[in-house]
Amino acid sequence: MAGEPELTLTAPFAGTVIAIAHDRDEQFAAGAALVVLEAMKMEHEIVAESAGTVRRIEVAVGDAVDAGQVLAVLSRAVDGDGAAGDDEQTAGERSDGIREDLGAVRERHLLTLDEARPEAVAKRHDRGGRTARENLSDLVDEGTFVEYGPLMFAAQERRRTREELERRTPADGLVGGVGDIAGRPAVVMSYDYTVLAGTQGMRNHQKKDRLFEVAERRRLPVVLFAEGGGGRPGDVDMPIVAGLDCRAFHLFARLSGLVPLVGIAGGYCFAGNAALLGCCDVVIATENSSIGMGGPAMIEGGGLGVHDPRDVGPIDVQYANGVVDLRVADEAAATAVAKRYLSYFRGPIDRAAADPSEQRALRGLIPTNRKRIYDVRAVIDALLEDVFELRRGFGLGIVTALARLDGKPLGVVANDPTHLGGAIDAHGADKAARFMQLCDAFALPLLFLCDTPGFMVGPAAERTATVRHFSRMFVTGANLSVPTGTVVLRKGYGLGAQAMAAGGFKAPLFTIGWPTSEFGAMGLEGAVKLGMRRELEAIEDPVAREQAYEAAVRAAYERGRGISMAEYFEIDDVIDPADTRRWIRMLLDDHPGEWWRHPGKRRPNIDTW
Repeated sequence: MAGEPELTLTAPFAGTVIAIAHDRDEQFAAGAALVVLEAMKMEHEIVAESAGTVRRIEVAVGDAVDAGQVLAVLSRAVDGDGAAGDDEQTAGERSDGIREDLGAVRERHLLTLDEARPEAVAKRHDRGGRTARENLSDLVDEGTFVEYGPLMFAAQERRRTREELERRTPADGLVGGVGDIAGRPAVVMSYDYTVLAGTQGMRNHQKKDRLFEVAERRRLPVVLFAEGGGGRPGDVDMPIVAGLDCRAFHLFARLSGLVPLVGIAGGYCFAGNAALLGCCDVVIATENSSIGMGGPAMIEGGGLGVHDPRDVGPIDVQYANGVVDLRVADEAAATAVAKRYLSYFRGPIDRAAADPSEQRALRGLIPTNRKRIYDVRAVIDALLEDVFELRRGFGLGIVTALARLDGKPLGVVANDPTHLGGAIDAHGADKAARFMQLCDAFALPLLFLCDTPGFMVGPAAERTATVRHFSRMFVTGANLSVPTGTVVLRKGYGLGAQAMAAGGFKAPLFTIGWPTSEFGAMGLEGAVKLGMRRELEAIEDPVAREQAYEAAVRAAYERGRGISMAEYFEIDDVIDPADTRRWIRMLLDDHPGEWWRHPGKRRPNIDTW
């Protein structure tokens, strides 16, 4: 049309013409693609800046063009003229306005949700359990979960159709990702027992590997719901012989001591699932759990008889033998306990200082009768806040607990005089040493509350390898990097008392006694009998011999009183129990800092036992 301004459409770069969208004299709208160039395997639409009409096409499909070469000559439309935009459905859109590619993605994700498998979910609920997604939803803060690998399915396409695998094996039986727990990120994952009995598939092993590496790179705690039956022999799509080169166990074990590891077992947890569970710093298990390194099939295959899965490793067994740290009713309780446990590894919380007058109750908690038992847990509860005991069913002579003072977290190791008089046996030493490692790895100061007559002795004790197990407390205590403090509540005798002070009374930041404290290189009665044997045997009159013995014991007790120890500076002071918190605050003032800011590990690993 005469008078219309002409424009040239040029190639912005070198490429090949693969399409011409408009013919000569054809009108086009502003932003319309006129020519498509291909360069470096990518297609580029060359668009019109304003509406107009094509006057000449200077190239043909297949032409190679240079940057700046003219592709077409155009005329710009005057206002009101030119091709109008259409309101019809855009190519590639569905009737609901969602692009086809996005719609396909959304539909595929819907198949991974519980709603897509109502029968499997109902069966799980009928048995009193929750689904993997329900547990993770309860664990993480709403709207924070970022899932890895939800579209995976079992590697069994040689046995089943892809449609069946997508529908029946969502996420390949392991739901996992990153989400916030009480405002702090963590790696969270759960085997899905509704998918092939929560077994470890070839692909979900790869997912675990990925998430374990994310945890390492970002220094994030890991929470693992470990229910499942171990390795899955039915995955046939990948050529393997034994699959012993999988990386999951190495990668997960390498996290020990680097980030807190929390394992949860509800229902059956066998073989590889149990191995991962056993790597965790803390194991939480429900009343219906059964945990074992081999399930019924493996046991029977080994010629060891036929067993019901509930009888392999029931909670009563695994709680008493120390495998399970925390025993809970169900998965909801396990989730709540996991959240509480992790809270101690996230630094201080805001809390008002306790009323000093409340500490006066400590004065009356230790009986004046030195042979009368008392509840050491009542002492801990009165002295500290938010006390959270671990492994209560095992090593009964030692109490290990996380707690807070003025909102700051710390660990507590205490002797329990109601069991063996507080003597440290092999199980108690193992329990204490491992807890010391846990606190050391994650920068929690340690408070020892000592009331022990020493280590457990006798032929029965030696059959439990006490020599080695007891010495773990010395080796671990002497190599702690966190500050420690010892309060002797009553008995502080011999090597057992030294073990409750990281190896000796000068090793902690402070060693103090309460007015009820008493000390000796060994039990005083035994010390008198051994040390004065010749003198006592020389007294022929039995009554006089007994009187001499009792007098010597009284003298030994007088000499071993806390005040006497403080006078000779073998301990730092004897104090009013109501002043104990003032001493403990020194541990918190000397706190080594937030573990996640420390470059690398504070110790190589945390012993699994």
